[in-house]
Amino acid sequence: MQNPFITGDKIYLRPLEMEDIDSFILWLNDEEVRQYLGMTLPLNKIREKEWIEGIYKDDRNMVLGIVLKEDDHLIGNIGLHQISMPHRNARLGIFIGDKGYWSKGCGTEALKLLVKYGFDQLNLNRISLTVFDFNSRAIRAYEKAGFKREGVLREHMYRNGKYHDVYIMAILKSGWRERQNVTGSNL
Repeated sequence: MQNPFITGDKIYLRPLEMEDIDSFILWLNDEEVRQYLGMTLPLNKIREKEWIEGIYKDDRNMVLGIVLKEDDHLIGNIGLHQISMPHRNARLGIFIGDKGYWSKGCGTEALKLLVKYGFDQLNLNRISLTVFDFNSRAIRAYEKAGFKREGVLREHMYRNGKYHDVYIMAILKSGWRERQNVTGSNL
């Protein structure tokens, strides 16, 4: 394992490195991947380098690479953004860029690992996210990790000639703790 920060069963989460830029550019310029992220502009090494440098200059953001334990293969990233210590909340973002690992449980495991870290180590009370109505795979993963739908931004995004709703989902520390007690899970 290369510089693991949080370790799970199939994956580990580690800080991003400049060597990751080529993978991110390949994935984020792929229309099939990008459609779930709301990105519209092309990405190059300059913009991605600036983004990674900016993440590590701002302690309100923490982004980690999602890496397979079996072969140290980077498959995506996950992060907590806009971390507010006074209010004990953050916004979560995740993407699996390597399409060969879509629907394999890696995203759900990454979610559970980072939520546990956010609640246990950062003492957050609430972690929220937004997801497009057509991203059923992500919605299932969020629900498996314990997120609940709280609201809808109606016709909030325009994609391929059509307006789409954006769901607001969140998990609270109290609900997460109850879920841990019921399932007996360490994640």
